[in-house]
Amino acid sequence: MSDALRIGNERLSLTVLPRAGGGIVAFDALVDGHSVPLMRPTLPSDVDAAGVVDPNRLACYPLLPWSNRIAHGGFFYGGRRVALELNRAGDAWPIHGSAWQRAWTTLTHSADTLLLVLEDNTPDAYAYRATLGYRVMGDTLRVTLRVINAGPHALPFGLGLHPFFPLHGGARLHAPATEVWLNDGHDPMPARREAVPAAWDFSDTVPLPAGGLNHAFQGWDGRATIEWPDQSLRLHVSSDVDTYVIYVPEGEAFFCFEPVDHPINAVHLPGGAIANGMTELAPGRSLEHAFAFRVEAMDRTPRTMR
Repeated sequence: MSDALRIGNERLSLTVLPRAGGGIVAFDALVDGHSVPLMRPTLPSDVDAAGVVDPNRLACYPLLPWSNRIAHGGFFYGGRRVALELNRAGDAWPIHGSAWQRAWTTLTHSADTLLLVLEDNTPDAYAYRATLGYRVMGDTLRVTLRVINAGPHALPFGLGLHPFFPLHGGARLHAPATEVWLNDGHDPMPARREAVPAAWDFSDTVPLPAGGLNHAFQGWDGRATIEWPDQSLRLHVSSDVDTYVIYVPEGEAFFCFEPVDHPINAVHLPGGAIANGMTELAPGRSLEHAFAFRVEAMDRTPRTMR
């Protein structure tokens, strides 16, 4: 990955691969002279002989112009059919928009800042211009994601991030929410919204539940904390969105905590896309969300960040 771009300081290191969805390949804390992954790193073995990286082997990628799955291959909006093609092998529905599978272009790159741009136009679906900004400031990574509707029709847009976090021997999560979308037990498509059950209540800092969790939570205040006791580190996640998706796969050494502005399949949920968190953008209008990841030591003495 010789074309990957790095930014950082004495506390944090971030490496981004613009051609792979503008995604992150490594986000590390610099602790006692060595690197500790704060997101699951992309490995050399994740790159095939042609130099192609599966975005789901990245540490993080952007979600736009929607998050997660949309059923039925599209939806109707403003009297028009918005047709979405399948974009991942083995998945029954289109997933995660298009930006994660596109090559982004670098606008600016300095020691601590990176700004990328993407223009995309899918016939009968979305046309947009997006910018993705990364900035390292002290102990914090700040990410901004902005999209402009470049098409001729008003459409519902949604944004988010899809980070993959390491378990590091046992992660703990604090992310208070009031409701969760439940599915029918066969796939992650939501069927009904209920109060968060005790087993998935992250209003206190608790260990992640057993594998198989893959749901959207709402009523979030935009603040969460991930703790790794074995590393004596915690990561504070903050955003201006009110929804997150948690994915805890069985038997893997990672989990996903995805801050987004709408739940899975929002366009088909009762009330429609806008009632469920997406934003209608007329041609030329824009939507922007901000995300921050701040790391700190859990103890005061044995391990220091430098």
